[in-house]
Amino acid sequence: MGTRVAVAGASGYAGGELLRLLVGHPEFELGPLTAHSQAGAPIISVHPHLISLAGRDFDRATPEAFADADLVFLALPHGESAAIARKLPAHVKVVDLGADHRLTDAAAWSAYYGGEHAGAWTYGLPELPGQRAAIAASDRVAATGCYVVASTLALRPVIDAGLAEPADVVVVAASGTSGAGRTPKANLLGSEVMGDVSAYKVGTHQHTPEIKQASGAASLSFTPVLAPLPRGILATVTARPTRPGLSSDEVRQALQAAYADAPFVHVLPEGQWPHTAATYGTNSAHLQATVDKDAGRIIVVSAIDNLGKGAAGQAVQCANLMLGLPETTGLAINGVAP
Repeated sequence: MGTRVAVAGASGYAGGELLRLLVGHPEFELGPLTAHSQAGAPIISVHPHLISLAGRDFDRATPEAFADADLVFLALPHGESAAIARKLPAHVKVVDLGADHRLTDAAAWSAYYGGEHAGAWTYGLPELPGQRAAIAASDRVAATGCYVVASTLALRPVIDAGLAEPADVVVVAASGTSGAGRTPKANLLGSEVMGDVSAYKVGTHQHTPEIKQASGAASLSFTPVLAPLPRGILATVTARPTRPGLSSDEVRQALQAAYADAPFVHVLPEGQWPHTAATYGTNSAHLQATVDKDAGRIIVVSAIDNLGKGAAGQAVQCANLMLGLPETTGLAINGVAP
């Protein structure tokens, strides 16, 4: 018998990816897999790719359903996790894929999400300094937002190394449509998205304060872009160097030093730039850096799978640490191609 895990919100895109990872995890036993509107429906009617779950239906989400789990994943819309988390027994470990417990600043929560701030949990980005140990010692972990992973992995090492100014950081990041969730929306119809690239929530996106909190940026211009692909994020992060004459090699060396012991973060060979397709279905992040000779700005480009390292994969990585397992257990580093 392995560790008994349960999932709240298993019918969404992140929930479906989480189920795919959990089914293949060598140490986990599946407990309740709950949904709201889909409760009682066969799992494969929503996730037909999860054929090994044929014969199982979505359970109804109640605190009682999770009481006998060792660990619960909350894959719920923002603002819905806290109410369930408050009712879970203290002995049950929890990883929240939503935003409810990420921000330490209650004013930032109110400004970008609205409503009551539920309080901050241990932040679930293991690659940040000291976070592996903090996550391993925690029973409540708030997994990182998808845009935040791509932006922070690119930016934090160059700020920490004293190479980049924390002010005047610019992030332009393109995301696949699964990042918007599974709820039907007219602007996400195939006929609207295919053949089109569009910016949205420019200067107002809810991940802005979280990127600043996690990366150390003091000011941030963040432009998210909707791209015509189902999954993946490509983030271009630029910052002013702290001194003239900074070389691309120095920036690359800072990234390599920061992630020397990070199994999922890969600084690509010089001249090779990240592709979202190369991270498809993985928990990997690919990075490349240079210094723009004309503008004199540091540029770091990162690619992740928004449902992998940006959501479900990150959550499983955190759960592994919380349970004393190798953080790579049940997670893919290599992608699928073509």
